[in-house]
Amino acid sequence: MPNSKGLKLEDRIENERIVQVGTPGMYAFFTSKEENKGCAVLICPPGGYQKLTYLVGGTQLAKWFNTLGITAFVLNYRLPNSPDLKERSIGPEQDAQRAMRLIRANAGRWQLDPKRVGVMGASAGGHLASTLGTHPEDVSAIGDSLDRVSFTPDFMVLVSPVITLGQYAHVGSRNALLGENAPKELVDKFSNELHVSEATPPTFLAHAYNDPVVNQRNSLLFYQALVEHKVPGSLHIFPQGAHSIAVRNNPGSANQWTTLCEAWLLEMGFLTSKTN
Repeated sequence: MPNSKGLKLEDRIENERIVQVGTPGMYAFFTSKEENKGCAVLICPPGGYQKLTYLVGGTQLAKWFNTLGITAFVLNYRLPNSPDLKERSIGPEQDAQRAMRLIRANAGRWQLDPKRVGVMGASAGGHLASTLGTHPEDVSAIGDSLDRVSFTPDFMVLVSPVITLGQYAHVGSRNALLGENAPKELVDKFSNELHVSEATPPTFLAHAYNDPVVNQRNSLLFYQALVEHKVPGSLHIFPQGAHSIAVRNNPGSANQWTTLCEAWLLEMGFLTSKTN
C-alpha cells in the first residue's frame, strides 16, 4: 500500500459513517448473469473527505445501478486525515486509481467490458471521481502487473459535486484534503475544472439551485470546461434538492435525475449490449 507509514489502523464506523479506513478496498455489487449489461461503475462515497457516507452515498446507489444491469463497486478509500498517510492530498486518489485498475483487470472474470467502466461520486465523492477523470498522473503504481492497466474512467456521473477548491470551494472538503492555508499551487492542482482536457470522459452532472453546502457553480465550471474542450456533457440544475439529492424521494423535478441519467447512459452507448 503506497503512501503509508506502516501503521496498523482499524476500520471504524460511527453513526453509519466510516470515520477511519485502515485497509482500503471496495464492496462489489454484481448483477445477475441475465441482467448484466457488461458496464461497471466505481462509486466514491461522499463525506467531506472526513468520513464516508457509504450507505446513502454508496450502497443505495450501487443497488440502483444494479437495476440498470450495471455492476457497481463502492470504494472504501483512505481519508486525508489518516495518521498513516505520508501525503494526505493523494491518498484518496491512489485508492481510486487502484480500484479502477482492479475492476478492469478482472473484466473478463466478471463479464465486464473494460471500455465501459465509469465512476460516480456525490459531493466530496464527486471531487474524487472527477479527480480520477481529469488527472492523468499515475500516483498509485507499486511495480506490479496492475500498473499497466488504465485507471481513467470511460464516463463520469457527478451529483452535487465538489469540483473547484478555489473561489466557490466547499471549504470543509478543501481543508480536509489539502490542510488549512494550502498554497495556491496545490489549490489549483486539485481544482478539477482547470484540468479538463480532450481526454476527459463524457460527464453527467446533477446539482440543485438551492444547494447550501456546495455552490452550484462547481457543476457550472466543470460543464463550461467540458464545452471548451469539446467533451460531451449533460448538465441538470434542479430548483430544489438542496445538498441531499438521493436515489429516490427528492423534491420536485430533482426526482427525475436517475431517469435522466439512465437515458444518458443509454444514449452514450454504455448500456447498449450485454456480455456473452
